[in-house]
Amino acid sequence: MKLLVHISRIFVGAMFVFSGFVKLVDPIGSQYKFEEYFSQSVLDMEYLIPYALAFSIILILAEIMLGIILLLGNKAKITLWSLLVLSTIFLFLTWYSAYYNKVTDCGCFGDAIKLTPWETFYKNVLLIGLILLMLFRAKDIKSIFSVKVSQAITILFFASFLYTTYYVLVHLPIIDFRPYAIGKNITEGMKYKDDGELPKIHDFYLEDAQADLAPEILAKNKVILIIVHSLDKADKNGFKTIKEFADKAIAKGYSVYGASASFTDELLLAKEKYELPFDFLFCDATTLKTMVRANPGIMMLQKGTIIGKWNWPDADKIKLK
Repeated sequence: MKLLVHISRIFVGAMFVFSGFVKLVDPIGSQYKFEEYFSQSVLDMEYLIPYALAFSIILILAEIMLGIILLLGNKAKITLWSLLVLSTIFLFLTWYSAYYNKVTDCGCFGDAIKLTPWETFYKNVLLIGLILLMLFRAKDIKSIFSVKVSQAITILFFASFLYTTYYVLVHLPIIDFRPYAIGKNITEGMKYKDDGELPKIHDFYLEDAQADLAPEILAKNKVILIIVHSLDKADKNGFKTIKEFADKAIAKGYSVYGASASFTDELLLAKEKYELPFDFLFCDATTLKTMVRANPGIMMLQKGTIIGKWNWPDADKIKLK
């Protein structure tokens, strides 16, 4: 029994650390998932949407830290009870998503691994079963270090995770699991494979009033896309920096376009107000959020290949050839 408890501790702890880590490098992705759950069509708790980012950060830190503490074997009972509460919440959400077909991807492993709601539900059932086993045999879980060493390790990890969260919010995710990662070619990502599955990139377009300009833009050698998925939610402080960067890019021979899901009239007013030297094209908001975790953000393309992505505060660090 002790061996089974030991294996369960390692498995559950590693699972929570991995799940927390893949979300830690991209907390904005978890924010979007919370917003989806809080929406009217799912849990109908739209009053919580403004707090989605805070919820995502708290959940990520709780998930990864509880996993580490369990692996260390420190404070076993309180850690296991906390994991049980967390897993029970996840169990309800995934059952709700699966049964009512509300959220097709729960985001439990971020964008790293995609599971169906039912797969995620049964994963949570397994985790709860193992946690209950460990609670029943909590006496078999011993700390692998002294109390002071365990506390020091815990504090060190927590501080490093806090800094990582701050860094990726100011800049961009340090690991990108999405189909718009640097080095990916958008045109290739839009092609259908022989297996008939939907391409990883299936909703990319850049429309003006007449047509989709995406094929033309993806064929160009030097392209800058300024991503503003929602003008209302954009950091207005960034538009001065974006204007200065766009002017430099145009002078270097880049074709610069804005991409947004906001209304045309609002975009025209913003263009005039901030003296932006480019026109906006329309694209789906979800696609834009997937492309760059910034608002406004910057994407550099070379014949459809993504060669760089930045949040607007890093615009002055971009090297234009």
